[in-house]
Amino acid sequence: MPNLLALLNGNTSLAGFAAHLDAGFLSEAQARLAEALLSEDQPHLFTDWDSPGVRDEEKRAFLDTLLTAHQAYPGGLTGYIHNARTLLAQASSGANPFDGCTPTQPDLVDLSAFGADYDQAEALGLRCFADTAVVLVAGGLGERLGYHGIKLDIPVEVTESTSYLAHFTQVILAASRRLGRNIPLVIMTSRETNEGTRATLAANANFGLAPDQITILCQELVPALSDIDAHLALEGKYNLILKPHGHGDIHMLLHTSGTAEKFAAAGVRYLLFIQDTNGQVFNAAMAAIGVSESHGYDFNSIAVNRIPGEAVGGLAKLEKSGCQPFTLNVEYNQLDPLLRATVSPEGDVPDERGFSIFPGNVNLIVLRLAPYLRVLESSRGIIAEFVNPKFSDPARTKFKKPARLETMMQDLPKLFTSGEKTGVTVFDRTWCFSACKNNLTDAAAKVVQNGPAESASSAENDFYLAGRMKLRAAGAEVNDAPTRLIRGVPITPGPRVILRPSFALTLAEVRDQIQGGRISADATLVLDGDIRLENVNVDAGAALVVHAAPGASVTIKDATFSAKPTFEIQELTDAEIASPDVPEYLRIRGYRITNQGAKIFTITQPGKWIITPQGEVHSA
Repeated sequence: MPNLLALLNGNTSLAGFAAHLDAGFLSEAQARLAEALLSEDQPHLFTDWDSPGVRDEEKRAFLDTLLTAHQAYPGGLTGYIHNARTLLAQASSGANPFDGCTPTQPDLVDLSAFGADYDQAEALGLRCFADTAVVLVAGGLGERLGYHGIKLDIPVEVTESTSYLAHFTQVILAASRRLGRNIPLVIMTSRETNEGTRATLAANANFGLAPDQITILCQELVPALSDIDAHLALEGKYNLILKPHGHGDIHMLLHTSGTAEKFAAAGVRYLLFIQDTNGQVFNAAMAAIGVSESHGYDFNSIAVNRIPGEAVGGLAKLEKSGCQPFTLNVEYNQLDPLLRATVSPEGDVPDERGFSIFPGNVNLIVLRLAPYLRVLESSRGIIAEFVNPKFSDPARTKFKKPARLETMMQDLPKLFTSGEKTGVTVFDRTWCFSACKNNLTDAAAKVVQNGPAESASSAENDFYLAGRMKLRAAGAEVNDAPTRLIRGVPITPGPRVILRPSFALTLAEVRDQIQGGRISADATLVLDGDIRLENVNVDAGAALVVHAAPGASVTIKDATFSAKPTFEIQELTDAEIASPDVPEYLRIRGYRITNQGAKIFTITQPGKWIITPQGEVHSA
């Protein structure tokens, strides 16, 4: 270690650390890393160390943390520091990341209304889904919601209390059975969610998925930065401050783990990237994959119509002299100034429908695997990083708090250089996207400001609304109950419609399985399995819940279900909201849904079955 000793020689503040070399305290890898960090002007990491034998466990943990961060980041901590210095210099100078770019409307396919185009895209996408892997980004806890577990454990609905993870795996399981091929699921976890995610999968036998169908990739944290010179931030002498690197890490993990290459070898052609608490994504996923297939999109953003000025990033095609045009998310606070400086002196103005010409980004992506592999190889999976320090001085050199480099998975097109084709597919917002991220207090405040609540209750409300949209598309009569406020968030009490993936994966399948009929007000309809309804009515306050096991086929014809009472929404009291005895997943909603005596049809035996108008089950 002559170079390391030379770096330490004569620096009295590093004498304590040098004594650990003589004691053989550092491994060879740790010593090499210390040498590299000292060469990068990071002596504060090793300054004024206590003598060997004092606080040794803290020192070992500190060195282990440094080495883990070094090994996890392609290019190591020296690469991280170099990247940070470049980006911090740009941030300090106020450099515009879109300088020289001209924004235009992206190439897009509008499927925000149902029709022949939608049906064709969905049918093609379902076939292509057999060659697709689903990538679920799930690195966050639910603390912002007031939920202290992993967000994947939060129920997307509390009629039957199906968690987000259970819902996603139901889709993958149903599609795997329908298409005759096990569809892979990748889950990106973090230090905070890895153990909980694995425990949930183990406790539920992978929700029916085969063990080799699931790949878990755990992202590491990155060191925080204390100043413009990219000094790694400490909190105490032996405590490196670590922060999340962002969901863009999924690209790096797919590359470094070899997962992307393994998928390509197995015949996977598409990757579908989804978020952990958006229960609506699979309503649109098949059609989006179909659009990618028919239009040759290598990178296809699932998007929504966006109102100018709303706090949602806009997807724009950016053209710059000498560069390949690419479609990219431009954050809402950057889009309007960019437009005013280039093509629209009035900024982001609405079209004749009241929408921006730049669709709203919702971080749902369809990627073609072959060109993606080329990008991963050339970039080592590190997509365009950015840094957003909060400066505390006019010279913009000091930070209010430590910063870190971040990545976003939707920034991948910044690395496209070989003519990759990017596009956008626009869907109805409720159909494809309903976020679950705000606690009830924050959600109610957003409602007052005419913004989306984006709470557990509003996400559940939209989950049922999507079910009603499917019924209407099948020609059924649907009469909504009057909207009410629960803890300041608008809720439509019904009909509560849940059409499980085992019942239908596409709108075409819903139309095949449901003919006519009516559902009203606060009624409940749950269909799980191979079930056919012909002229079936569910009256206000009544319920029809049918679970049919694989191999069972159920028909219900010319029947009206009107028995009451059945399922009921019960608003929680203030005492219940505050009570630890009430589950958090209910408290973050402000209500529970209870079965007051509804008859549930559960058919476990294979064969053909009939449920009569009198509610009796007979073999067909």
